[in-house]
Amino acid sequence: MSKRDYYEILGVSKDVSEKELKKAYRRVAMKYHPDRNPGDKEAEDKFKEASEAYEVLADAQKRAAYDQYGHAGVEGAGGMGGGGFGGGGFSDIFGDVFGDIFGGGGGGRGGPARGADLRYNLDLSLEEAVKGKTVKIKVPTLVACSPCGGSGAKPGSSPTTCTTCGGHGQVRMQQGFFSVQQTCPTCRGKGKMISDPCSSCHGQGRVEETKTLSVKVPPGVDTGDRIRLSGEGEAGADGGPAGDLYVQVHVREHEFFQRDGKNLYCEVPISIFEACLGGEIEVPTLDGRVKLRVPPETQTGKLFRLRGKGVSSVRGGAPGDLMCRVVLETPVNLNKEQKDLLEKLRDSMKGKQHSPRQESWFEGMKNFFGDMKL
Repeated sequence: MSKRDYYEILGVSKDVSEKELKKAYRRVAMKYHPDRNPGDKEAEDKFKEASEAYEVLADAQKRAAYDQYGHAGVEGAGGMGGGGFGGGGFSDIFGDVFGDIFGGGGGGRGGPARGADLRYNLDLSLEEAVKGKTVKIKVPTLVACSPCGGSGAKPGSSPTTCTTCGGHGQVRMQQGFFSVQQTCPTCRGKGKMISDPCSSCHGQGRVEETKTLSVKVPPGVDTGDRIRLSGEGEAGADGGPAGDLYVQVHVREHEFFQRDGKNLYCEVPISIFEACLGGEIEVPTLDGRVKLRVPPETQTGKLFRLRGKGVSSVRGGAPGDLMCRVVLETPVNLNKEQKDLLEKLRDSMKGKQHSPRQESWFEGMKNFFGDMKL
């Protein structure tokens, strides 16, 4: 068929290894496979060309003959140029190279399938997430049937080899010029048949059960972290290995704190007197109350840092900090006497530069409107 250089077709050098040759062929063949390019004659030709090249280069004798004599050395020796694949050529290539993609090449070579992974959503308080704890969880899952040991067959009996596929789980179907491997319709890919099923699992090999598991939550976990419990997922079919259980952590909102990585943030209300005159106030931490000194003339929104009062990360390292943002609280429910006192205080402060930020803001506003042209 093709007179192009076989190495060039697959995009490899003459010293290519068997493993790299297979990878190169798979890459080219997948690109031009007829199923991916229906009705594309050019793609079909390139697919056949690549298969011809691989069929020759994958055979040590044919490759040696091709390296020495070129196409003349392999004409009539099983290549497609000689009228088709010889000795089951393409069907063997298809099963070998594409077995892991299309389910071909030996059916149950990898053994029974692994069970599915499961996920469990675990809600924690901030304190629990920061300090860690051990929790009990209940997980509904599929486990191996005890009476039959996961085989699905009645105790005392065992599954028999499927007579249709000979235990491979795959059968070959001829489609045009090449063979395609498909799942065996009799055993559905298992390679075995159960003539006398287990009465407990009805031949499935697995039963539903709710497992109670103990999960150790390490200190410092945060929302989005996952804890993997190996082998605690669903049991595999036909006695296959179990999957894993992933415990997905979600930390609930806290009354006082917001977490950002290793740091904690909280808002602390202060009175007008504490803001003006200064003083000490109590603030909460995850380890208890601590004193925070507020200097005189503190403005609302100022951030105070309490070092080491944050969170230790689950990945290690020094703990973070607690960031306290003070918020000035305006007095409410004032009586007449209190209002009179505040009015006297206000009158005494006029023109004294006691509110520099407010005064500069008003000055800037005047300049802004003064520059506007109406």
